[in-house]
This record gives sequence, C-alpha cells and structure tokens, in this order.
Amino acid sequence: MKISPLPLSNRVAGLHRSAVELWHLGLPIRPKDPLERLVLDQHWFNYELWHQEDEARRTDVPDSVIAQVKRNIDGLNQGRNDAIEKIDAWLLEYLKPVIRKSAELHSETAGSIIDRLSILALRIHHMKEQARRKRSPAGHAFSCRQKLKVLLEQEKDLLGCLNALLKRVMAGKSRFKLYRRFKMYNDPLLNPALYLKQR
Repeated sequence: MKISPLPLSNRVAGLHRSAVELWHLGLPIRPKDPLERLVLDQHWFNYELWHQEDEARRTDVPDSVIAQVKRNIDGLNQGRNDAIEKIDAWLLEYLKPVIRKSAELHSETAGSIIDRLSILALRIHHMKEQARRKRSPAGHAFSCRQKLKVLLEQEKDLLGCLNALLKRVMAGKSRFKLYRRFKMYNDPLLNPALYLKQR
C-alpha cells in the first residue's frame, strides 16, 4: 500500500529555525499541519530548556534561584521527552500501512532525530548571535563563524539521515518503534530520594 510522502521531512530545519526567530521576537507560530504542530511543541521545550540552562550557570543570584531553575529544567526535560514520544506515535500511526515487521529495525527513532535537529537549530541561532556580537574578545567572531560552519554541516547531515530513514520506512526496508523513556527522577514512586524521604 502506498501513502503520501511526509511533507515534514524536507521542511523540519526551516520550521525549527523560523520558530526560534519568531519566539525570540515574542511572536507565535501556528502551523496547520498536525505533525508540524507536534514538532513545534517539542521544539518549544528545547527552546525553554536552552534559556533555563543559561540561567543555571549564573553566579550572581542566590542558590534558591538556581534550585528553582534546576526544578524548571526537570519539568521541561520531562515535557521534551513526552513530546518526542508523541511525534513518534503520530508517525508510526501514519506509517502503519507501509511498516513491515520483517524490515530492519532502526535503533534511533524519527522523533529522536527531530529532537537533535531542534537542538541544532538553537545552537545555530545562538552561534550566529555570537558571531555578530559587538565588543566581543579578539578572535571571538571568527571562532564563532568557524563553529557555525560545522553546525550547518551537522544539520545537513542529520536532515539527510531523517529523510533516509523515512524513505526506507516508506519503502518497507526499515522500521522504528516507540521507545518509552520512563523518566524515573520525576516520579515520587520510582525515585528513592523522594519515596525514602516520605517514609
């Protein structure tokens, strides 16, 4: 059985980058495509995580502020992983007609690759900012431009990997599964530091 090609696979990098630009300007982005909405929901968690991780490195605020930031990071990480699973669940349902149980199992899911592309989009955005930064140390802009070239190449490679995986799945040659992450540190029934203290 044939299904329509996934429009997302060739647009994910642009979607990620556009969202980062708009979010930094305080503007929303609301795609109509349901898969693109899931991708941007996941991307938002990485966007928030990026800025919380910056705050966690501050030394000019009380420890209580850093403790709250660390708790924020825990919650955002949980949301990020849940959102990856939602992407994979949507894709697996969409691809169900062409997935063959006998196909080669791919260890990395499409959602995980999309997550890595999301993080790359954030690195690219912020490395561009650093390359344009005024009053930076000598050689800083040049160093950032060199790093940006590497990041852009990594993005191209990773996007190629996503496209290749989806094409192989649609051709019945590969498959991936929904891997539950079961983050234990946020669960008071699974984290001994939490449930032992309650006793």
